[in-house]
Amino acid sequence: MDRIRPWLYIGKYRDTLNPNFLAATRIEAMLQLAELVEHPGIVSLYLPIEDFQPIPPDLLRQGVDFVRAEKQRDQRVLIACGAGINRSTAFAVAALREEEGLGLLDAFRAVKRVHPEAMPHPPIWASLCEYYQEDFPFEKLIALRTERR
Repeated sequence: MDRIRPWLYIGKYRDTLNPNFLAATRIEAMLQLAELVEHPGIVSLYLPIEDFQPIPPDLLRQGVDFVRAEKQRDQRVLIACGAGINRSTAFAVAALREEEGLGLLDAFRAVKRVHPEAMPHPPIWASLCEYYQEDFPFEKLIALRTERR
């Protein structure tokens, strides 16, 4: 699990299973994209997002709204998918875009800077670009993998 912002963390399914680790990190809310895991005192939302499929717009909206609402409640939010690479990255990018007014590229760079394995798959990235009406081809995103901080 990596801290993107004081209120936003990104991780993998395994991170959602350890209540002691979540308590030590003071995670108070989880957007889960792999499987629902519930813990007392942690608000959870599970969205059935498929790994290599575009994100349905209604589910993207629901996930980002959840993250932003929990941030407004001063909660620390963990966004977790299976491996912490693809789907969780996409939702973290979308949350930063909306919370901080960043473009998708700058939001991706912010996530990648502290979570080096971040890399949404092409259909996931395309769904973000379509939803936010930003044109940044996946091929250019790939080139950023080696970009220096």
